[in-house]
Amino acid sequence: MKQPLCLDGLSIGQRAVVTGLCREDPMRRRLRELGMIEGTVVECVGKSPFGDPSAYLIRGAVIALRRQDCHGITVIPLEEGGSTLWD
Repeated sequence: MKQPLCLDGLSIGQRAVVTGLCREDPMRRRLRELGMIEGTVVECVGKSPFGDPSAYLIRGAVIALRRQDCHGITVIPLEEGGSTLWD
């Protein structure tokens, strides 16, 4: 299995599966309401010129997140075209 990384570590076009939210602040609840829960597949669809914020496709909606909001969201990258956690 691949090593987990922070959500903002994804490159444009890269997909990953959310493995956890390690945040304990009000943003945690908002992220969960947006669909950022364990097992959700996310895709980085764009980054601003300086890399902050970035846009992610989450459950059919594109959401822009600042780098500081991505910290504490762990993901495992998927192989190109992959749809599961396991290789």
